[in-house]
Amino acid sequence: MDEVKGVGRSIFAATLLLIGCVLNVIYGIAAISNSHFFTQNSHYVFGNLKTWGWVTLIIGVLEGFAGVSLFQGGAFGRWIAVAAASLAAIGALLDLPAAPFWSLAIFALSLWIIHGLLMYGETDPDRGDDYPVAESMPRERVAGRS
Repeated sequence: MDEVKGVGRSIFAATLLLIGCVLNVIYGIAAISNSHFFTQNSHYVFGNLKTWGWVTLIIGVLEGFAGVSLFQGGAFGRWIAVAAASLAAIGALLDLPAAPFWSLAIFALSLWIIHGLLMYGETDPDRGDDYPVAESMPRERVAGRS
């Protein structure tokens, strides 16, 4: 019986990416249309509110593609999702002066998504298989039963 670690993490990451997609598309459209929802006197790292609206909208669309691709399965979806979550994390850090707590929360969730997707596919060490992360450890310590 082949048990693969991280299937639940992958599904949860896909769900978070789709939620992030919806939120980023809504925030992006609101920022492009000069909505009064956002603080008007914020200083951004580069650009203005409309620039960040387009950046947020594009990241939201990429997150949507990544989430759908993850639900369809395959390694290609994982790498698209890792790239989209990385862009979301970088965008969150660049948006830090305008919304510090929200940006830190998005950054942390993006890192969790990346971690969950990169850990997907490792074999279970309790089965006695080679554990890819622990190749530098002695063989008896990897097995854990000697």
